[in-house]
Amino acid sequence: MESVTNVMEYEILAKERLPKMIYDYYASGAEDQWTLQENRNAFSRILFRPRILVDVSNIDTTTSVLGFKISMPIMVAPTAMQKMAHPEGEYATARATSAAGTIMTLSSWGTSSVEEVASTGPGIRFFQLYVYKDRNVVMQLVKRAERAGFKAIALTVDTPRLGRREADIKNRFVLPPNLSLKNFEGLDLGKIDKTDDSGLASYVAGQVDRSLSWKDVKWLKTITHLPILLKGVLTAEDARLAVESGAAGIIVSNHGARQLDYAPATVMALEEVVKAVQGRLPVFLDGGIRRGTDVFKALALGASGVFIGRPVVFSLAVDGEAGVRKVLQMLHDEFELTMALSGCRSIKEISRSHITTPWDSPRVTPRL
Repeated sequence: MESVTNVMEYEILAKERLPKMIYDYYASGAEDQWTLQENRNAFSRILFRPRILVDVSNIDTTTSVLGFKISMPIMVAPTAMQKMAHPEGEYATARATSAAGTIMTLSSWGTSSVEEVASTGPGIRFFQLYVYKDRNVVMQLVKRAERAGFKAIALTVDTPRLGRREADIKNRFVLPPNLSLKNFEGLDLGKIDKTDDSGLASYVAGQVDRSLSWKDVKWLKTITHLPILLKGVLTAEDARLAVESGAAGIIVSNHGARQLDYAPATVMALEEVVKAVQGRLPVFLDGGIRRGTDVFKALALGASGVFIGRPVVFSLAVDGEAGVRKVLQMLHDEFELTMALSGCRSIKEISRSHITTPWDSPRVTPRL
């Protein structure tokens, strides 16, 4: 795929290749899809304040996440059912992410299991967790992730119910019959059956625990030694509660704009969360990242790194493992270039002074 020059082009190509039901599942957001658009549009309102005449002959994009050194602050978010995009699904994503020297997060609803992903070889991997009504299922899953060498749990906290995804309702979304949710296969929870609505919405209504609360974060800490990231925080109030609950980190996320429409773009919510935690734990951004410039803006607002979702499944659909490798390489190269053109030689040199946002107070220009 030599002709692909940026991440967005993979979505156009994926739309041509994928069945409508599958493309719509990956691409669509909730209700009016305002937040889906806003996740992208918000980045365009943040502008750079590049510094000049800095020696940028050497740029270091490496960073550390939960003590793990990675090649760049760009990681792979959990995206469900990747074998709908490509026969190798999560296997291909795991290999590509490992080759890029960064972190993959496996979805609970993967079409490959934690053991299968671990079998692809070495790599730093996190496991995204939905809390089912049957807590024995949760305990089994967490223990399996630990045994498979996963390094952290990303607990999704914004999905007591599934958002209204009208494309899935129209298409009567169902997991193709040759696939299953591999982590639940032996528990008779692996199939998403056809309904008059979205099959996934019916599955979630039947299985996911709506009573999930802060006390369950503390419970989860008693059943695992792995650090727990809370994925789906959008407010200062919840950020402070996350610190109190003993979370190891926060992922600012609106679930790819698939839950509550008219929630803010994640990059608009980011700084509020960063300020609330006061450096007591790392904050990451998920949602809307399509350029290396987006990554830089997130870091300038205080993020310790970003997670990408849709770019992974669309590149996977187009070119398998090679597509995911290319997406990660393109974002790395764009980010490195943005650092150089902004006058930053390392991650720690990226600061709030390198950007200006609509909510900044007007700058006073000094008289000469």
